[in-house]
Amino acid sequence: MTDFAQRAASLEAPIDAVVRGGYDPNFFDHLAGIEDQHFWFRARNRLILRLVKNLARELPPGFSVLEVGCGTGNVLRVLRRACPSGTVVGLELCFEGLQHAKRRSLALLVQGDVRAYPFAKPFSLICMFDVLEHVPNEHSTLTSLYNNLAPGGKLLLTVPAHQFLWSYFDEAAHHCRRYSLSEIRQKLSDAGFEIEFAGQFMACLFPLVWLVRKFREPLDSDPSAAHVRSVNEFRIIPIVNEFLTALLTIEALWVARRRHLPLGTSLVVIARKST
Repeated sequence: MTDFAQRAASLEAPIDAVVRGGYDPNFFDHLAGIEDQHFWFRARNRLILRLVKNLARELPPGFSVLEVGCGTGNVLRVLRRACPSGTVVGLELCFEGLQHAKRRSLALLVQGDVRAYPFAKPFSLICMFDVLEHVPNEHSTLTSLYNNLAPGGKLLLTVPAHQFLWSYFDEAAHHCRRYSLSEIRQKLSDAGFEIEFAGQFMACLFPLVWLVRKFREPLDSDPSAAHVRSVNEFRIIPIVNEFLTALLTIEALWVARRRHLPLGTSLVVIARKST
């Protein structure tokens, strides 16, 4: 794993010339302050923990795990818990996110773009959580992920669901798209992956998201107003937050067994590189 350690040294300074793509790096400060408490992040982490624990049992000794778009390091801590015998590496384009990740996780950290792959060795498991929707050219990203998995390696991916749920939130978050199950399956197949599981989650949020985002007053394409409204959606209301955490934890247990829900605001996919 010397290559990973050497690349981690690149954290000493930001990459000024890099094209950051569809994400506002100023949002990392806000995320780092809420991720540990907010129901959405807590529920997603519980699902990720269970899925990765199950996947790790199938991986070879000395396996390595890469999180692409690791942001503030919130999920890296989960990956390290799920993979105590593996090496966990976080890759992030924005230096602002890595500054938080360095404080929050003991994983190896590298600044870079997965399409300009900075590692010499392939990974046994690559994870990308709510990142692909920010990428304008998704095919080149998925192809890079495929090429840099070891034979038989797995990809664990989450993305926002259903284009008809598109709203000011997606605009403020710099999303390029939302996905249907059939679409994400096709995109992954086009990149060479074999789909092992694809399902929806965050089902109990679906009615609320649909109502709130479709029936609130339009913003007349005002980016600043959209940003304020989207930040307000991450407010933590204690009783509501705990209630939704409990409901979504039940969902996580169900989906982690690779069982399907009829609807959801997010999709989760496990795909495999053929041997």
